Amino acid sequence: MSADAAMPILVVDDYKTMIRIIRNLLKQLGFEDVDEAADGTEALTKMRGKKYGLVISDWNMEPMTGYELLKEVRADANLSKTPFIMVTAESKTENVIAAKKAGVNNYIVKPFNAQTLKSKIDAVFAN
Repeated sequence: MSADAAMPILVVDDYKTMIRIIRNLLKQLGFEDVDEAADGTEALTKMRGKKYGLVISDWNMEPMTGYELLKEVRADANLSKTPFIMVTAESKTENVIAAKKAGVNNYIVKPFNAQTLKSKIDAVFAN
């Protein structure tokens, strides 16, 4: 199963420029329904009000990090199956392991391009 271009995607980042970059890359890949949230708390509120086909979240945010958001999503029975890609500037092994243990579907290290994003999204929907 490949990613459905019509599915709603939530991009979570406290840095507006990064949201704009990811939104543009998603648009290049054919995804039109892209919402945004500035932090994990706002993302959870949006996710409880709308079903997303994918969440792309930054790791480093205040007050709720992407990692904390991931744990909240996985703990919520209504949200736990939502595909989740973590974006970070650091490729620390312990972060990758922690995110995997918490149930992240994939991981992208900044900077990245549309091709990398596409391959990560495709990998999430491959199984």
